[in-house]
Amino acid sequence: MSRALVVDDDRAVRKALQVNLTKHGLDVTLAETADEALALLHGAPFDLLLTDVKMPGTSGMELLIAARAAWPDMPVVVMTGYGSVQDAVAAMKAGAADYLIKPVSKDELIVVIERALEQRSLRAELLSLRRQVEDRFGFESLVGATPVMVALYEEVASVADTSATVLLQGETGTGKELLAHAIHVRSRRALAPFVRVNCSAIPEALLESELYGHEKGSFTGAIRQHRGMFEQADGGTLLLDEIGELDPHMQVKLLRVLESGEIHRVGGSGPLRVDVRVVAATNKDLRREVRDKRFREDLFWRLNVVAIRVPPLRERKDDIPLLVDHFVERVAAKNDRPAPRLARGIVDQLLAYDWPGNVRQLEHLLERAVILNRGPEITALPLPLDDELTEHDSANRLPMLPPPGTTLQEWLLRYEREVIVTALREAGGVQARAARRLGLSRSNMNYRISRLGIELRDIDYGP
Repeated sequence: MSRALVVDDDRAVRKALQVNLTKHGLDVTLAETADEALALLHGAPFDLLLTDVKMPGTSGMELLIAARAAWPDMPVVVMTGYGSVQDAVAAMKAGAADYLIKPVSKDELIVVIERALEQRSLRAELLSLRRQVEDRFGFESLVGATPVMVALYEEVASVADTSATVLLQGETGTGKELLAHAIHVRSRRALAPFVRVNCSAIPEALLESELYGHEKGSFTGAIRQHRGMFEQADGGTLLLDEIGELDPHMQVKLLRVLESGEIHRVGGSGPLRVDVRVVAATNKDLRREVRDKRFREDLFWRLNVVAIRVPPLRERKDDIPLLVDHFVERVAAKNDRPAPRLARGIVDQLLAYDWPGNVRQLEHLLERAVILNRGPEITALPLPLDDELTEHDSANRLPMLPPPGTTLQEWLLRYEREVIVTALREAGGVQARAARRLGLSRSNMNYRISRLGIELRDIDYGP
């Protein structure tokens, strides 16, 4: 039952409001003055405040301002005398949810109160939805604290609550879909649908129907009307993943939709207006695609209103320990088992690898390790994964085994030490240059030098 606080210096008005609101199912508390109302508000939570504007002492307007500051989620409805429209306008500017003109009719009272409570419920639902979705799709899923990730978060925060079209560019596995969903849940469209279509996964012959829909009987097999992705995303966000794979014919149609806000179902008789925010994603260099005449320049500029580059994992290796903790905890919880710890040196192996499959590859590796692990500790991770080897990886794997009496971990640490010493020698002892040569941050390089016990003064840097 919703709790309402009614404030009016006229006893008869208070009682009439109490009777009508109680009959409508509200738990009503009465107050004669604004000061009494503030005391009640501090003592217990209320779902709604209904207050007169003109009252002796502290005015209803002052009560409104104080209540909005202290309880921003509680809607405030103000009552003002006939002809005092100026007061109503001022109250709305101060944050009132609605207003009523005295004498208040029962029907109008109920409509206004229901609307205010519904708005409060929607705001609560939005907050709950955002919290739930962020567990999987928010910044928590885009784990990282490196400067490039902080800059990425700032870009998302600045663009999310606008209507701008966003182009996400990054390698496969960097988390572009997660980022698109994070943009959606932080926008005004968060309660509306988020729809994703992979432009490379749908055959060209079916893509137009999938995007824009079709009418019954428009082609062989069209046994019923079909709402396309644009219609399904109406009011919300549509992610066009792998946008660089669109053929020229579909590029033209998409450009027309983005320019007009109208779609045409296959076999339809007329246009349909849709309100959709488009987020496009690609692992291709679209500027190069434009230069090579494989992607329309006018479509590129229509999509490229706000371009966000999603960095590959090799450019933010300092985030790997955070990602490891995140994925291990999540996979363990999902499979209802305790999270294993990683043996000493495992994270160092992960830091030394270049991750051609990016965060997705790391996630799959850890998921496999947690599921197959039977003890409290993960003692080995196969790097690189056999089914994810590139030609470059295969050509550069070290085939030698550790010498007899030497463990794998000792052998890997010895090899890592030699690599870092060699990089320092080539860089003439300049640690920043050596770190860049190895794809490490300066802090990560310092950590490794310290952990491996490398004495810089003992390295022969040559003439």
